[in-house]
Amino acid sequence: MATSQKPFVIRLNDRPEYQRLLEGRPQTCGMRSGRVYLKPSEACGQHSTKSHEELLVFLTGEGLLHIGQGDGIPVGAGKVAYIPPETLHDVRNTGSTPLSYIYCVAPAADAPVEPPAHAPHEHNHA
Repeated sequence: MATSQKPFVIRLNDRPEYQRLLEGRPQTCGMRSGRVYLKPSEACGQHSTKSHEELLVFLTGEGLLHIGQGDGIPVGAGKVAYIPPETLHDVRNTGSTPLSYIYCVAPAADAPVEPPAHAPHEHNHA
């Protein structure tokens, strides 16, 4: 199946702030991605990626991944987390240094290709 998308490489910047990486269509087949930067005690805010699944790749720091109202799961540098579609979640920095991670959101196999209602993690870090 031919697509109009082409391979490319993006450089992560050095700034301690949100960085958009992949914007979805037409840049990709539907994947969206960004780097999130949380200061100590900061959280991205509880949200769901609706019918999209999400991968979190933690680069620096330590924190908790809260699923729904449940207890947090420890996350941090060197860890990867998977979030299924329709799952409320939040990431909070519990350390004394910055927590940064890359998220990748893509439509689940049986989901429409449209992006989530809001771009995840951007509402507090745009």
